Amino acid sequence: MDGQKKILIIDDEEDIQKLLKIRLGQEDFLVVTADDGEKGVRAAETEKPDLILLDIMMPKMDGYTCLKEIRKIPGLKDTHILMLSGKEEEKVRDLFAFQKISGYIEKPFDLDTLVAKIKEALKK
Repeated sequence: MDGQKKILIIDDEEDIQKLLKIRLGQEDFLVVTADDGEKGVRAAETEKPDLILLDIMMPKMDGYTCLKEIRKIPGLKDTHILMLSGKEEEKVRDLFAFQKISGYIEKPFDLDTLVAKIKEALKK
């Protein structure tokens, strides 16, 4: 990959944020976190990440609403977004087909698989 890529993690689970920050840091990604959808939208607007890992089930603003708000931000319409959730993949894929997500990762997830999906999305 050319240069250090920035990843925004929007997830209300602090343990997941910490785990991903450490693991993605080992892959030379710059990681920014937000613990709810509202903060995530603000962080996306100010940080302009290369990829966003977005949880679906969160307080204040869920992942569905957060995704719609992020897509309204100039310059983020085509940003890679991987959705994180324990929901069934087929349902999520159908719901987000019109919002252009880069993929879906079911919780609990394997870290190596997650890193591979991130790298794959960033190559496109």
